[in-house]
This record gives sequence, structure tokens and C-alpha cells, in this order.
Amino acid sequence: MYGDDGTVREILTGTGDTWAVVGLSNNTSRAAYGVARVLQQFGKRVVPVHPKAETVHGEQGYASLEDVPFPVDVVDVFVNSAQAGAVADAAVAKGAKAVWFQLGVIDEAACARTREAGLAMVMDRCPAIEIPRLDA
Repeated sequence: MYGDDGTVREILTGTGDTWAVVGLSNNTSRAAYGVARVLQQFGKRVVPVHPKAETVHGEQGYASLEDVPFPVDVVDVFVNSAQAGAVADAAVAKGAKAVWFQLGVIDEAACARTREAGLAMVMDRCPAIEIPRLDA
């Protein structure tokens, strides 16, 4: 797990409300689907990023981060660890403010690169678990 509670709080409350969720599709059995719904319930705009470019939870999807035609604040990563570094690099190139690797998504080198580029970074944690704790 990487990302202290202060970083988690800052990303969830102060980094911005537009979250690109990489790996989000209409597959309701996948974790990304439920997590995106929770993010929406807490006021976040969820932007699906998946090769299928499906509309999910009422939001237009895009095939890649590069295809999203507007700025994103946080890139939430639901791909396997082997692919996560490339997504983090794309987030830096896109101008995101933070990258969030989901539970089980671990890439220490990508984490270091992302932080060196000045972005906030959380790894191996879930915002749907963390966001309800903010008021606790």
C-alpha cells in the first residue's frame, strides 16, 4: 500500500472532481463498475476509459486517456500491474493532478516516476473504501 492518509484525503477532497477510470466498462461484475458508481455518489464526474469506449453510468467513454478531449484531475487505474506504468505515464502526459492505482495494482517504478513528475500518487488502495472514511 502506498499513499498516506493525508495524500488520500487530498486526492479525494482537494484535487478535483473529474476522474478518468481506466478499465471501466459496462461489465457489472468488475470492481471498476461499482467503484465508479460510488465515486459518482460522492460527486465525482467519472470518465470511462476502456478500449470499447462504452458509455457507463451515463458518461461517454473513450478508448484511451489521450482520446479524452478535456482535462482530468485524477486517473484511477483498474488495469493489471504490468500495464499500470504506461497508464501512469499517460496520466502525466495528459496533465492529471493525481494517479490512483487500485487494490492489487502495484508498480513501484511507475509510482516513483509519477511522484517525480509532481503528481500525487496512491497505490494498492480503493477510493470507494477510503471516501466514506473521510467523515468518520
